[in-house]
Amino acid sequence: MARRREAARGSMPLTELLEAKESKAMSSFGVKDLDTMLRFAPRRYTIPAPLRSLHEVQVGEEMSATVSVVGVTERSMRSRRGSILEVIVSDGIEDITLTFFLAKPHLVAWHRSRLSVGKSVVVRGTVGWNTYANKPQITHPDYEEYEDTPEGLAYAQRPLPVYPLKQNIAQRTMRAATEKGVDFAQYLARPVPAEVISARGLLPLPAAVAKVHLPRTAQDTRDGVAHLVFEEAFVLQAIFAQRRALDARTPAPALQAEGPLQGAFDERLPFELTSGQREIGGQITERVGRDHPTSVLLQGDVGSGKTVIALRAMLRAVDSGHQAALLAPTEVLAEQHYRTITDLLGELSGAGRLDAHADATRVRLLTGSQKTSARRETLLDVTSGQAGIVVGTHALLTESVEFASLALVVIDEQHRFGVDHRRRLRTKGPAGMSPHVVVMTATPIPRTAALATVGDLDVLTLRESPGMRAGVDSFVVPEKSPKWEQRMWARAGEEVTAGRQVFVVCARIDETDEAPAPVILDEDGQISETALEEARGVTATAERLAQRPELAGARLGILHGRLTTEEKQRTMDRVVAGEIDVLVATTVIEVGVDVSNASVMIVLDAERFGVSQLHQLRGRVGRGEHAGIAFLDTRTEPGTETFQRLEGIASAADGFALAELDLQVRGAGDLVGEEQSGLQRTLKHLDVIRDARVIEQAREDAFAVIAADPDLTAHPDLAGAIDNRLRDADPDVERS
Repeated sequence: MARRREAARGSMPLTELLEAKESKAMSSFGVKDLDTMLRFAPRRYTIPAPLRSLHEVQVGEEMSATVSVVGVTERSMRSRRGSILEVIVSDGIEDITLTFFLAKPHLVAWHRSRLSVGKSVVVRGTVGWNTYANKPQITHPDYEEYEDTPEGLAYAQRPLPVYPLKQNIAQRTMRAATEKGVDFAQYLARPVPAEVISARGLLPLPAAVAKVHLPRTAQDTRDGVAHLVFEEAFVLQAIFAQRRALDARTPAPALQAEGPLQGAFDERLPFELTSGQREIGGQITERVGRDHPTSVLLQGDVGSGKTVIALRAMLRAVDSGHQAALLAPTEVLAEQHYRTITDLLGELSGAGRLDAHADATRVRLLTGSQKTSARRETLLDVTSGQAGIVVGTHALLTESVEFASLALVVIDEQHRFGVDHRRRLRTKGPAGMSPHVVVMTATPIPRTAALATVGDLDVLTLRESPGMRAGVDSFVVPEKSPKWEQRMWARAGEEVTAGRQVFVVCARIDETDEAPAPVILDEDGQISETALEEARGVTATAERLAQRPELAGARLGILHGRLTTEEKQRTMDRVVAGEIDVLVATTVIEVGVDVSNASVMIVLDAERFGVSQLHQLRGRVGRGEHAGIAFLDTRTEPGTETFQRLEGIASAADGFALAELDLQVRGAGDLVGEEQSGLQRTLKHLDVIRDARVIEQAREDAFAVIAADPDLTAHPDLAGAIDNRLRDADPDVERS
C-alpha cells in the first residue's frame, strides 16, 4: 500500500520497481523515478521487415521470419576465449543458422534457455554468409517467442522502440525496464487536466505511455507521443502564464509624463524616425504607462534603430520622476552604449555641468572593473537619483547597487541573459513596485519559437531599417581553394588602402588553449562527420597577418577577453579614431561595436560559430556610407552539410530570413542563446516547427487554467511539473 502511495505521487524510485541493471541503465540518463521513465520516449522506432519464407531471403537483406528451433550446438572459439552458439531454425520449408559469438558462459546459458529445441520464435536480422560452412546465417539476430495466432503474429510485427544507449547498456535492458513501468502507468502524475485532454482528443496518459513504449502499430506511436508533446507544451505555457499572472498582480510605476526630455531629444536627433520606430515606440509608451510591469521583447535586425526606441522610453521614465537602467552583456558593449547615449543626448546628459540643458539628467556607467573612486561616485549618483539613466553590465545586479527609483530596465541582447537576471532587476523597483522591462535582440525569433521560448514576453517587431547604411554582402570562402583565400585577403588589403578598416574574428585567443574540436553527430548520437580542424587563435593569427603581402603596411591590433578593461577600451578608442586598420579579435566585438568606417568582416573557422553569432558579426560592417563585405572562411569541404549551412547564412537577406532558416535547421535553441533558452533547451518531445499548432492550443488551455487558479491549488500535479521543469532547465536561471 505504501508503495502505491509513492507511485501515486509520480515519484516511485526505480530501484523499487526494476532489477539493478535496469535501474542503473535508466539512472545513467538521469532517469530515477517512474514519472520520468515513462516520459523518456524512444529516440525512434524500427519497423520489422515483412514476414517472409526463408527460401525467399537473399544475402544482405533485412528479414523477419517465424521459425521453430530444430537444433542447438556449441563450440569453443579458436582464437579467443568464449563460445560460438549455433541455433538451427526452420520455417517448415527451409532452415537457417543463427550464430552468436559469446564471451561469457552466462550469456550462452541465457540464449540456450530462450532457444531450446521446439521453441517458436520470430527472428529479425540481416542475412550474411558463413564462408566456413558455405551457407547463409544471421549473426546476433533479434528474436523473441510468439504465439502462433493472428494476434501473436501481429505482435511479432509491432514497431520496436529504440532508446538511446550508453556503454555496456543493451537495448533489451531499456525495453524491459519501460515495459515493467507501463504496468504502473495509472499512478503517474497528470499535469494536464482531464477535461483538457478530452477536449483536445488526446489519449489519457496511461494509455498514451503504453502506446509509446509498447506500440502495436505505427499509428500507436503517433497517438502516444501526441499526449507527451501536448503535455510538454502545456507545462511550458503554464510557466509563462504564471509569470504573466504575477506581473498582473504586481504594482509598477506608471510612466505617463510627455516631457520635457523626450521632446528635447526628438528635436536634436539628426535624422527622422521611421514609421516603424514611431509605431513600436508608441506601443512601448502605452505599455509602460500602465500601473503593472510590462515585459516586452523588442526584436529588430542589426541596424534597425532599436537603441533610439529604447532611449526614448528611458527618457520617459526620467520625465516621470524615476530612473532607467540599460543592462549589457559585456563591458565593451556597455561602454559602447554609454558613448552612444551620451552622444545622442549631448547637453541633455550633462546635469551638473555649466553647459548642460536646463532639463538635463545625468548618465552613468557601472561595470565590474571600474576603479573604486569612479564606482563610488557612480553608486552615489544612482542611490541619490541624480543619475536618471544608468548603463552597466551584470554589476547592476549586485545587492550593493541601490536605485532611488528604478522604473524601467532595458536589456540588450536578451539571449545573453537568463530570466533570473531580469527578475533580479525587478526587485530593485521603488517602494515594493516592479520596474518595467524591455529586452532587445538583433536576432529575430519566429513567432512559434517565441511562444515556446520567451512566451512570458510581448513580442514587438521592428522590420524596417532607417536606411542610412550601405549594407553587407556575404560570401563563404572555402579555405582549401587557395585562389578564394588569396582573393579574400587581397580584398581586405584593397579596403585598407582605400582608408577603411577590417575586422578578423577568431574562435579562441591562443592556439595552445586546450579546446577539443567539436564533432558532428547524427540523430543516434553517432559521429557522422570527422572532427573539425583546430581553430585559429587571435594572437597567432595577428602574427601571420603581419606577414601577408596583401596587408603590407596595415596597422594591426588585437582584442580579446583576457585584456584588461583599460587595454580593451584603449584598443577600441584607437579603432574608432582610425589608428588601427585590421583588428583581430574574438567575439567580444559580436555586439555593440559601431565603427562606421569598418567595411570588411572576416570570420575564420566560421563553421564553429552559431547562426546568430555570424549574423551579429557581419552586422559590424557596412554601418556607414561604405558597403560592407563579410567573408565566412571555412576549412570544411564544399557540398557538406556544414558548408551548405554557411551558404544559407550568407544568402539570407536579413535576420528574419536567417531566423526562419535557423529554426528549420537547428531548432529554437540557437535563436535565443544558452541561458535564455534554458526551458527550451531541455525539451524532450516538442518541436517548435512541427508542433506550432500544438503550442497555440496548449497556450490557450494553460492560460485559461492559470487564470482560473493562479496558485494551482486545485492542480497539484501541474504545480509539481512546473517545479520539475524549472529545476531541469536551470535552477539558477529559470526559477522565478
